[in-house]
Amino acid sequence: MSRTVDDDDHNLEALGYKPSFRREFSNLATISFAFSIMGLCSSVATTFNTPLLLGGPASATWCWLLGSCMCFTLGSSIAEIVSAFPTCGGLYTASARLCPSTHRAVVGWLVGWLNLLGQIAGVSSTEFGLANMILGAVSIASPDFAITPGKTVGVFTGLLITHGILNSLATKHLAFFTRGFVFVNLGTTIVIIIVLLATTPRSEMHPASYVFGSQGIINETGGWNNGIAFLFGLLSVQWTMTDYDATAHISEEVRRAAYAAPSAIFIAVIGTGILGWILNIVLVLCSGPIEDLPGISGSAFLQIMVTRMGVPAALFLWSFVCLTAFFVVQTALQACSRLLYAFSRDHALPDSGYFNHISPWTQTPLRAIWLTTAVSILPGLLDLASPVAANAIFALTAIALDTSYIIPIFLRRLYANHPEVRFQPGPFYMGSGIVGWAANIACISWTLFVCVIFSLPTVLPVTRENMNYAPVITIGVIVVTGVWYILSAHRHYHGPSSNLTNAETRSRLGASQGIPVQEVVADADEKKSQSDGIA
Repeated sequence: MSRTVDDDDHNLEALGYKPSFRREFSNLATISFAFSIMGLCSSVATTFNTPLLLGGPASATWCWLLGSCMCFTLGSSIAEIVSAFPTCGGLYTASARLCPSTHRAVVGWLVGWLNLLGQIAGVSSTEFGLANMILGAVSIASPDFAITPGKTVGVFTGLLITHGILNSLATKHLAFFTRGFVFVNLGTTIVIIIVLLATTPRSEMHPASYVFGSQGIINETGGWNNGIAFLFGLLSVQWTMTDYDATAHISEEVRRAAYAAPSAIFIAVIGTGILGWILNIVLVLCSGPIEDLPGISGSAFLQIMVTRMGVPAALFLWSFVCLTAFFVVQTALQACSRLLYAFSRDHALPDSGYFNHISPWTQTPLRAIWLTTAVSILPGLLDLASPVAANAIFALTAIALDTSYIIPIFLRRLYANHPEVRFQPGPFYMGSGIVGWAANIACISWTLFVCVIFSLPTVLPVTRENMNYAPVITIGVIVVTGVWYILSAHRHYHGPSSNLTNAETRSRLGASQGIPVQEVVADADEKKSQSDGIA
């Protein structure tokens, strides 16, 4: 194992960074992390209302299949970049390295802020969804229980503080707990599928025409045509498979990172896509009259379980669905804190490197963890004053993250032959032929398309309450950070830069002081390839 860690650390040094974390994540823990960040059954539970009640049952089944196939092209494209740049900066670091030096700072700044704010919004929205899931279960058990914004925000805040405490543990403890997440995640999904099929009488199951055909197209948008209403079903699958690069952000804590991190992304996207499609089919098949949904809890997923299994069994299984959502936030907070740490390490924050600090007790970035926790609480607190504003910030997640993903993929192709851009493929590589090109073009085109869908209001006529503010906030973030960079940040941020200070190490890698190592070392990529081959 020591040889593997040495090779990983040497590869990291070749990318310009000093090894600061303990590499405690094994292959199983890394794969479990990738599955957990998607949180299949909990993510479907919190988003199932949208396809089912806007586009209809057929939208839920077909859009999941279509969306997961296209998400596979995006996941594969991200995986090969992560394999080449296995740092905790993830695609933020990669994007700046995949363009000429004159654009490096601007590109890194834009991608970094889009990815960071998207991840923070993702942590906050998922935790808020978990709080509603818990309170929804309480309302099922006690129909007289009233869910208020105060109760929701209270549970939300308590959960986030709990996750901050858990993320403060040492990496070896995080890796130990994470190993079991995948079994709870996939096991819960499989059990729900089996129990729903077993408890639904054959005579009450919907016909194939309702699940897959025209009978299942039910437009409840209030004004959009059937085509647009049908496409709203994509919101569920795209939301579930959003945080692809989270595994990249823990790559400095992963053994054999150039292999394990991209492989975990690849496996998780395939597994989530296939099992998620089966889950959606079974939910629609056993859903009963659509006019009875979403029920008293506000969750169609939970109401279907209650109708078919009864309250005790449904709430028992629902507790595992909530546990899956708990794991999503646990892994998402870990990934986001590592990105914040990387951002501070590259002087992108006006903090003089304060959050670029590794605790000597846990060997983790405790300051970055608690800043992430504190900032993630803010959107939830906003719900007390304006639920519309809070939901608008939550909606930022998908557009911001997806946009930050396709920029480095586009840059890799645009500057493939530029003399200042040195893309050395990692072990996970689709090649320079038609397969790689097709995946890259498909995922960029698809992401731009779904961003348009994400930007549409789901219900007509548009009012202050149902307006989709996600594109407005995303553009606002770009404008504000752009102005910040022009007026101030350009003085301290010059793109990802080396933090190697040991003269002997820098000499061994052939780097000069103050210049990112990968830019000036002629043989660093060759050494990286050789060490990958040995590993």
